[in-house]
Amino acid sequence: MSNQFDLVIVGGGMVGSALASALANTQLSIALIETHTPTAPQSDIQTLDDVDVRVSALNRASENFLNTVGAWQAILSSRVSHYNKMRVWDGEGTGHIQFSATEMGESHLGCIVENRVTASALFQQLQNQSNLRVYTPNTVKEIETVTLDDSEQVQHYIHLDDGQVLFSPLIVAADGARSFVRQWAEFTTREWDYGHHGLVCTIETERSHEDCAWQRFTETGVLAFLPLNSASEKNLVSIVWSCPEEQASRLLALTEDEFNKELARAFEYKLGAVLASGPRAAIPLRQRHAKRYIKPGVVLVGDAAHTIHPLAGQGVNLGLMDAYVLADEIKQGHKRGIAPSNEQLLSRYERRRMPENLTMMATMESFKRLFAQTSPALRWIRNWGMSKVNQLGFIKNHIVQEAMGLKRDIR
Repeated sequence: MSNQFDLVIVGGGMVGSALASALANTQLSIALIETHTPTAPQSDIQTLDDVDVRVSALNRASENFLNTVGAWQAILSSRVSHYNKMRVWDGEGTGHIQFSATEMGESHLGCIVENRVTASALFQQLQNQSNLRVYTPNTVKEIETVTLDDSEQVQHYIHLDDGQVLFSPLIVAADGARSFVRQWAEFTTREWDYGHHGLVCTIETERSHEDCAWQRFTETGVLAFLPLNSASEKNLVSIVWSCPEEQASRLLALTEDEFNKELARAFEYKLGAVLASGPRAAIPLRQRHAKRYIKPGVVLVGDAAHTIHPLAGQGVNLGLMDAYVLADEIKQGHKRGIAPSNEQLLSRYERRRMPENLTMMATMESFKRLFAQTSPALRWIRNWGMSKVNQLGFIKNHIVQEAMGLKRDIR
């Protein structure tokens, strides 16, 4: 078979695989390169070690997109935790806000899904895609680019670690926050360290999570308890604890019993005692945004283009919407005989996605800075504002609609 493709997607995680799936049943020839072959999760949770420590809060727009590409049913048949409530409060005051699917007239606000469950379902979807070839486990070692004679069109020579060479006029960088492609193509980014790590872990709590996503703003960061479903009678929760690097290192060094007690205290015993906890990991948190998403023959999607603070769980949703919009532009262009690498086509993708991504990033940054304030006056205003918004149904509904992606028409 020819190693010439219309586009090559580097990175077969959730965003890259979703993009490839969205381009199924087209006449475009696609290659997908992934370093690690996704493995199917165990069908049942025997111990906390069986749960992926990395989970995502998928909103309704992402759920609809995954359904249109045929992966949602496989996700549902594995493990999905629908949550219908969200409770957020200021641990340093009295401010609080609650969201409810019932108030919105919706069945649920979103879903908590282990990353490997989503990745595995999408990867399964790719196996019978006739216009796609998957290269895994493979790594891109080098990329060469030439400009074709009498044309501004570029051709990339993509060298893999096993000696194979793929050819394509378009490379899609879906290879994550430390994107090799982004660095090779010399995209300029604006970025900074938060000085925080996100500590992730699966725990068992004394009381039920009530199908609710809980979030407490602490003096040093944010602590989220995200509901997980289990076939057993255990109350399982995935936590994301954003805290300073020194605190994260100390928490990682604690024994399980010490960690469980400190975690329960930090969460104000809202779900009672923490009975057990699985393996812990801490991930450095960094804000990053590429100043452009496109260059001749190269386009960025997902974490390769932007990473944000996890306090609202919107990172993966932004990435999946990147995949949806890029696929939409490519398919619409293909109907008109326009190549996926066409600069105007890629510019439309950038114009559609960059404002939304920047708005969400600015919103999350504002929240983070607001709750980092220690001034008593600012704390009072913050708590008053949260409680006031909680009383105003139309404002709450608008916030939830945006977070859930209910205003997006996924075709």
